[in-house]
Amino acid sequence: MRPVSARFLDTLTGSHTMVARARLVAKGQTGTNPTGVEIPVVDGDVEYDATAEVRASLELITSAPWPSTSTDLLTPYGAHELFVERGLIYGDRVREWVSLGYFRIETVDQDEAPNGLIRISGRDRMAGIIESRVLGPRQFAASTTVAAAVTTLVGEVYPTVPVNFDFAAGSSSFGSSHIIERERYAFLLDLAQSRGKVMFFDYDGVFRMESAPDPTVPVWTVKHGRGGVLVRMSRSLTRMGVRNAVVAVGEQAGDAVPSIGSAYDLDPTSPTYWFGPFGQEPEFYSSSFLTTDAQCVAAAQAMLDRGRGAPYAVSFTAIPNPALEPLDAVAVSYSDREQPEVHVLDKFRIPLSANAPMPATTRVQTRSS
Repeated sequence: MRPVSARFLDTLTGSHTMVARARLVAKGQTGTNPTGVEIPVVDGDVEYDATAEVRASLELITSAPWPSTSTDLLTPYGAHELFVERGLIYGDRVREWVSLGYFRIETVDQDEAPNGLIRISGRDRMAGIIESRVLGPRQFAASTTVAAAVTTLVGEVYPTVPVNFDFAAGSSSFGSSHIIERERYAFLLDLAQSRGKVMFFDYDGVFRMESAPDPTVPVWTVKHGRGGVLVRMSRSLTRMGVRNAVVAVGEQAGDAVPSIGSAYDLDPTSPTYWFGPFGQEPEFYSSSFLTTDAQCVAAAQAMLDRGRGAPYAVSFTAIPNPALEPLDAVAVSYSDREQPEVHVLDKFRIPLSANAPMPATTRVQTRSS
């Protein structure tokens, strides 16, 4: 969860006044207070999806003027980005803001020209990584470190944006030579998954390659009743797309024996227990970045941990909490249960207007029979 004060979280559960703002900023800034030009926010939302290539997408309605030249701030030609926030006004008039991220302007529409409202669609900085494909094959030597490769490939698109790791990426070398053919994003994603990591641009505009949050430790409680934030809830059960094991295999060149590792759902209380009635339905992952059995095991376990949770999912609407992030764990409270369940956030939407709730989709990590 993004850093906010205890006062912020306490205020969310009661009557409060929300505020939203957007700034047009020069491309490549980072942090939570970039220099830019503020534009009016009439409506809109930011949608987060942990399963999508681009984690955050923006729809913003503004009364700002239509751009008159190709160099104006609101044009989608890459010189400027939108930095968006949602926050609270406390009773003492103090404001606390939470960054929702930096967004590349994709489209600018005006349904009623020349004086109507403008609708801006944007995506976070990962869109630039996806669309900035390399022009020709490039080889990385076996001695290349993860940090060097990632910093190079991200820096070619965003030269001023930091790259952060939560592991020793500077001393983790490829072990064998690798060629990137064309797809910058696919190369980086394969590298991240081979290390058991997720990659994304965070709320402060920084590129991160790190472990997913602990799915067993909730950062917020979605509670019904007095003092709660729950508005509406629905539930579903399905086994479609569910896997209860992951087998990871290294793709070594020549006659080398491939490295291999696996992870299984071995929790007897889990509905997808490997030796239980669900059956045995594995997923397979292969990567040339996997050069040892230990790497294969780590990658397999990370993929299993992130995917575990179906076949039980919950959709709900709640009072918006802009500090939440994809893959955060939340405690979901039911009126028909004494104890809350711990769920992982897959998808949710933060509105930029006062009257809209936050819709979200989650999956429970494990559930006793």
